[in-house]
Amino acid sequence: MVIEDFNFDEPKTKKYIEMLGNFNLSDKKTLLVLSESNKNVYLSSRNLKKAKVIMSSNINTYDVLNANNLLFVESSLKEIEQLFSVSE
Repeated sequence: MVIEDFNFDEPKTKKYIEMLGNFNLSDKKTLLVLSESNKNVYLSSRNLKKAKVIMSSNINTYDVLNANNLLFVESSLKEIEQLFSVSE
């Protein structure tokens, strides 16, 4: 799933759970891929066993395959495309 870039004003797990609930992913294992480090989003998710947040530069096969649902913020897709583009 691709979602718009977002930020939390303060780290609140309740806000992260609410965001997942909007996509019907509250009880599912999710991986959120951000384009850059976002302390508030990371701190909001770290207490949830089924949620993981990483930066697009740190994406790896294990995390992708371990998650039931992938959430990409729009800006992270550009970085991932650059990481995996092949120069001719």
